[in-house]
Amino acid sequence: MKARLGMSPIAWWNDDLAELSDDVSLEECLRQSRSAGFTGMEMGRRFPTDPAVMLPILKAADVTLCGGWFSGTLVDEDLAANKDRILPMIELFKAVDAPCIVYGEVGRSIQGDRARPLAAKPRLSDDEMRAYARKVTAFGEWCAGQGMPLSYHHHMGAVVETEPELDAFMRHSGEGIPLLLDAGHLAFAGGDVLRAIDNHHRRINHVHVKDVRMDVIDGLDRGTQSFLDAVALGAFTVPGDGSLDFGAIVQRFADHGYEGWFVVEAEQDPRKNPPLRMAQVGHRELMRVMAEAGYTVEARGFPAG
Repeated sequence: MKARLGMSPIAWWNDDLAELSDDVSLEECLRQSRSAGFTGMEMGRRFPTDPAVMLPILKAADVTLCGGWFSGTLVDEDLAANKDRILPMIELFKAVDAPCIVYGEVGRSIQGDRARPLAAKPRLSDDEMRAYARKVTAFGEWCAGQGMPLSYHHHMGAVVETEPELDAFMRHSGEGIPLLLDAGHLAFAGGDVLRAIDNHHRRINHVHVKDVRMDVIDGLDRGTQSFLDAVALGAFTVPGDGSLDFGAIVQRFADHGYEGWFVVEAEQDPRKNPPLRMAQVGHRELMRVMAEAGYTVEARGFPAG
């Protein structure tokens, strides 16, 4: 089985918490992640949106674009508005041969609002979840028809956060919307990561290997503290530095035959947790557990030729 290892630039630049950003260029971010061993990087705010500009930067760093976040609003807005906003991203991602676009629902979400506590997360009724899931499926089918698959990201503070919400979304949605399984977000939400992989492996097309510090999460007051408070306190980290057993998690993916990207996404204070050092820790741990699970990790970065 083959796997590819990527990173998210959120370890260097945090879009929601400016104080958790390092003043490094895109080129330096790519250089650091590649020197740690990662061959892919998800898109961040300092990436150019012109493929003619992006491709030479990726080639020079020997890195491929392995995904990127789209802020979807389908829980409130119509398909047409979201299609208009995502179409330029689809064209860009096709031009640089990215594997997928990560769909993150921001409609009604509290994930980016530090004034809203964790307990204030939005909740959908059964009927609302059914209608929402069908709508996202239609959107996923349309995006795939344009040549770029989506990957649905369950997320803290959003309408699909908990394991029961994920189960309901998956039950009411269809094959047209694949799933991004994020170990850290699911663990933060109190879910069972291994059970979720067992239940939904047929639809998983992208994986975020985010680790958590459960002592930080367990110490939160969810009635007063927000998702961003949790991030600032250090709730997330890289594999090998947190509470999750990535040996068991990666083995479970292997058991179900998953092949593809495993992306480290660990927003932290770069002064307390230097991104290069954390990238090295995460890569070392992933290489260890990948080998134990029988994966061959792709060493090639930017496509040859």
